[in-house]
Parts: sequence; C-alpha cells; structure tokens
Amino acid sequence: MKSSLKIATMVLAFAGLSFAAKAQTTTTTSTSTTTKSGIRYSIGVDAGIPVGDLKDTHKWNLGGSVQADIPVANQLFVTVNAGYNNIFGKKDLGGVSGADAPDIKLLPVKAGLKFFPIQNFYVQGEAGAAFLLNSDDTFKDKSVAFVYAPQVGVQFPVSANGNFIDAGIRYEATTKFNSALDSSKPSFLGVRVAYGF
Repeated sequence: MKSSLKIATMVLAFAGLSFAAKAQTTTTTSTSTTTKSGIRYSIGVDAGIPVGDLKDTHKWNLGGSVQADIPVANQLFVTVNAGYNNIFGKKDLGGVSGADAPDIKLLPVKAGLKFFPIQNFYVQGEAGAAFLLNSDDTFKDKSVAFVYAPQVGVQFPVSANGNFIDAGIRYEATTKFNSALDSSKPSFLGVRVAYGF
C-alpha cells in the first residue's frame, strides 16, 4: 500500500511538473524577446564614465536614446539608435579656480546588429556618426566623427503583450574631433536601461 501511494504521488508530481513546464514554455514563447514578431521600439536612459584621456578632464555622462529593433531572422535584429549624451567636464582643473573643462554634447546616430545566442541575452554592435553640438565651446575643428559601440545585455519580457526591459553595458568611442588632440576622442563605458514595446 505504501509503495502504491509513493508511486501515485510521484506520478502526480511528475504530471504537475510537466504541466507547469508546458505552461512556462507557452508563456515564454508568447512573450519572447528573441523571435520575429515585428519592429520593437525602446526608450532608454544612458549613463557612463569616461575612459582614456577623457577621464582626466571629464567626470561622467548622462543622456537618453531611442532605438528600433527590426527582425531579420530568428534571434537576429537590425538596430537603429539615436540619442543624446552630455559628458560633464571637471571643475577647477589642476587646482586652478575657473579652469573648467566644457561639457561635451554629443548626438550619436548608429545602426547595427543585435543577436541573441541564448534566450534573453544578446550581443550587439553598432556604428555610425556622432555630431558634436558644441564644437565652438570645446575648441574642436570638426563637428562630426565616426562612432562605434559594442554592447552586451539582457532583454526580458514584463508583460504578455510584448513589453520588455532592455539593460545593456557598452563601450562607446568616437574618432577624434580634432586631429591634433588625443583628448578630442570621447570614449566611455556606459549602461543603457530602456523600456521597450
């Protein structure tokens, strides 16, 4: 009798787990962030810290961006991204009062690819043009430079109708805005946290 009860309990437990797994699979498929189901848009906040020569004169950056993910194959999207980054200059450089580094105001426009090797985890690469909005204040001789940004992140659904959160870490860099100055090549380590729909 005890054996029959144990077997029945195990069968019911197995059936329950199988049903739960099936329900989870169905839910995941219907709210997946990696399948072809139309263009997805996201609006995000971008923040970061300067690296290279820029970290000597600038503290951090803050901005925002909008992005479209266009499906081209299962787990592969073409991305189009436009945003704004303000890289804040340090005050009193070298201990000299009033020797302030001007903020760098960038408008990057990029396109690239986003690939999901596993569910909800992606690798992304983008390239494009960065427009320097305050070239007169920053003593640069060009107002446009090449920009590139490799990124990794996670994208997970937050509702059954396809809304999602996209959180990524990236390295973003441009070529020089002034060929004579190494510090005219803004680069930073950044994060982007976005709401997608």
